[in-house]
Amino acid sequence: MQTRSTILIAALMGTAALSQPVLAQTTTTTTTISTPAMAVATTPLNIRSGPGPEYPVTGAIPTNGQAAILGCIEGSQWCQISYNGAQGWAYSQYMTGANVRTLPPVAYTAPPATTGTTIVRPTYSGDFIAPVATTRPLPIAPPPPTVQTYIVQHPRQQVYLNGEVVEGAGLPPDVALAPVPDSEYQYAYVNGVPVLVEPTTRRVRYIYR
Repeated sequence: MQTRSTILIAALMGTAALSQPVLAQTTTTTTTISTPAMAVATTPLNIRSGPGPEYPVTGAIPTNGQAAILGCIEGSQWCQISYNGAQGWAYSQYMTGANVRTLPPVAYTAPPATTGTTIVRPTYSGDFIAPVATTRPLPIAPPPPTVQTYIVQHPRQQVYLNGEVVEGAGLPPDVALAPVPDSEYQYAYVNGVPVLVEPTTRRVRYIYR
């Protein structure tokens, strides 16, 4: 009797083993990510923490700096990039060498450190006047520290324009400029950063990041 019981239990265990889900026998698969497209910045270009001018500036790509484009927001020129080992978002209008329309779309996911932080989508007051493509803006020497001190101590109302603020971009007439004592330039706060502007042309000449 004991022998028959042992055989019966063994048979039942074997049947149970055969009925286990196939999931237990599957192997882990990995998805191969295609090589990111490389692009070159045509002007010093802000790197932001998210895809829009309302996000803080975390760095900049210098003129002719090469960055990897990982993907772009669908229907937008904001792209996720990697530069010098750091990831962020940049405005692809000022990058060459990659066709952003052929890149896979990506979605923005806020990092865990910012969970619960509310980012308010700004109301745009107009568009930047694009830099002249045939001529590069004349860079100016870094202004003396007194200029930056004055601008920081006398902030202006923030103005947001479609696109990204870069050197040589023009500000529309509706953007009010304020004088800087003992300086030929005026200033404004545009897309989250203070900028020095040439009053006669309304072109951005220096960006404080």
